[in-house]
Amino acid sequence: MNFLLWGVLPYLVLLILIGGLIWRYRYDQFGWTTRSSQLYESKLLKIASPLFHFALLAVLMGHIVGLLIPKAFTDWIGLDQHAYHLGAFWGGGLAGVALVVGLVMLIVRRRTTGAVFKATTWNDKFMYLVLATVIGLGMVATLTGDKTPTGEEHNYRETVSVWFRSLFTFQPDVEAMGAATWQFQLHVLIALALFAIIPFTRLVHAFSAPVHYLFRPYIVYRSRDQRPRHSETVKGRGWDPVGTRDNQKARR
Repeated sequence: MNFLLWGVLPYLVLLILIGGLIWRYRYDQFGWTTRSSQLYESKLLKIASPLFHFALLAVLMGHIVGLLIPKAFTDWIGLDQHAYHLGAFWGGGLAGVALVVGLVMLIVRRRTTGAVFKATTWNDKFMYLVLATVIGLGMVATLTGDKTPTGEEHNYRETVSVWFRSLFTFQPDVEAMGAATWQFQLHVLIALALFAIIPFTRLVHAFSAPVHYLFRPYIVYRSRDQRPRHSETVKGRGWDPVGTRDNQKARR
């Protein structure tokens, strides 16, 4: 079972993610969008969306540091386990709380705003469920995952992180992940499910980068409400500004 969960499943999810992104780009480019509902409601969205996305960025940075930087390196620079644990606990905890608050605000907005709720599909509801579960289990792992059922201290950098880095060498250390606490194991499993559904949900926009903005020509904006001066107005022309006093006098 450990081999299937931690040695086979991650690569299967990676294939689904890459294959799904390719399929979505080739056959559903018009659907490659967040399906923004800002037109329906913007007051709450202006608070909830930045809070959620900035907190998510902080959480992702914490995951990158915790999973990719070996414990030997932090020990070498003089950062002991106690200091690292305090930083991860308080920093990760605060970022996690902000992420939860942002997500709750987005869900409440989507449920209580009639127009936004009508635009919500079953696909969106399932995505929110998986996303909320991943975040919730992450908070549980952060707050309670430092002890094994036998009461021994658990350091995820010696289990989960070792397993994660071993995936890049195609030699998954399933024993390391098998030694992790159930909180971390369940969090990783639901996170893999989240990655597998990304290409088929609105979360696909996370893989969008406006690179073409760097090469597109300048766009010149002109106001349509600017009233021309009297000396610049040519009477009797079909493209005179409609509704202005000068235009009305000319037609008289």
